[in-house]
Amino acid sequence: MSYYISPRFLDKLAVHITKNYLDLPGVRVPLILGIHGRKGEGKSFQCELVFERMGIEVTHISGGELESPDAGDPARLIRLRYRETAELIRVRGKMCVLMINDLDAGAGRFDEGTQYTVNTQLVNATLMNIADNPTDVQLPGSYDATPLHRVPILVTGNDFSTLYAPLIRDGRMEKFYWNPDRDDKVGIVGGIFEPDGLSRQEVEKLVNTFSNQAIDFFGALRSRIYDEQIRNFIHEIGIERVSQRVVNSTEGPPQFRKPNFNLSHLIEIGNLMVGEQQQVQNSQLVDEYNRLNRGRNYQPAPPPPVDTVVPNQITNSSNPSQRDNGHQKHHVSDTHLTLETQEQIREILSQGYKIAIEHVDERRFRTGSWQSCAIGTIDGKSDAISALESCLTEYDGEYVRLVGIDPKAKRRVVEKIIQRPNGKVAS
Repeated sequence: MSYYISPRFLDKLAVHITKNYLDLPGVRVPLILGIHGRKGEGKSFQCELVFERMGIEVTHISGGELESPDAGDPARLIRLRYRETAELIRVRGKMCVLMINDLDAGAGRFDEGTQYTVNTQLVNATLMNIADNPTDVQLPGSYDATPLHRVPILVTGNDFSTLYAPLIRDGRMEKFYWNPDRDDKVGIVGGIFEPDGLSRQEVEKLVNTFSNQAIDFFGALRSRIYDEQIRNFIHEIGIERVSQRVVNSTEGPPQFRKPNFNLSHLIEIGNLMVGEQQQVQNSQLVDEYNRLNRGRNYQPAPPPPVDTVVPNQITNSSNPSQRDNGHQKHHVSDTHLTLETQEQIREILSQGYKIAIEHVDERRFRTGSWQSCAIGTIDGKSDAISALESCLTEYDGEYVRLVGIDPKAKRRVVEKIIQRPNGKVAS
């Protein structure tokens, strides 16, 4: 199969990698190249094609390796792989790169349900440190004064706005937004279907028919064409004998004739796949489940006596040093939240934001490892009050905070602590 490499993609990677191997006096070259764009557009695969064409060796790290039950492991892994790649450059005398796939999935903060852990902080800090000192990367517990060879780092992801802002600033990371244009799509899809004899005109019509689909759609479409033959194969030998015939069979692997790859058949199967996508979008079952579950779990606590003093002081959680030792008395109303807390809820919702609620015990408070109350985001005042009362009751003796979320920008705009353990001010 003849694969297509986008000229823009090849140019960007070749320039960035080569520039990091040159000694340009007085020029500060960003060590990291961040390749981002919507899902399924072949970012990682285009990188592999460029590496193969340039004869570059790659050390891989997956975004899934950037979390661990042991604090510090992912940061140490990044340093270790970086040093190993620098050693490969020295020993083999050829270009090598360190590539981190899906960095935003492993180190990004998407919404209130994504915990910002110690490992997340350390991964961001480690990448920043390496970008600033690419020839002096040490492992914990040891120190080697010998300068390392500079190793270009490539990272891929869908949404880099979820990453720690100082990491992606200019000077540390150069950004490349990969959004294949029509010529790129025609070239890539033509490479996918080249063994099947599709002409350029047929490829262009196929791309035009499914112009809103990502590159991976066309790869999945080619795979789907074989389903009919595999289905006939299963029926011929019997479903009970499939395992014996396919795995460790003395007859050798089954052979299939070339399927029907004419354009009309491809478009027919493609439309079925689009319908399946639409069915997923229309179901919205998770939203329905969350609404039902939220309503079922809300059990407001009994109202306290009028003179009961409660620790509902509001402080800014982004600055734990700003704390108020005073207490407020509950006002008589339909809810046992203070009027100040109710006004905070109303103010957040009035600006079009959604509300989430998080809690943390005293030990995890020091590391900022907040956990989301299992209620999702809320966009109604009565729901927010009920959910907050439920969380305050369930997590009595812990910190509880109110979070305002901008659904369009997918970022936090407000974080307010409304309960502290036993009314104490955390040290």
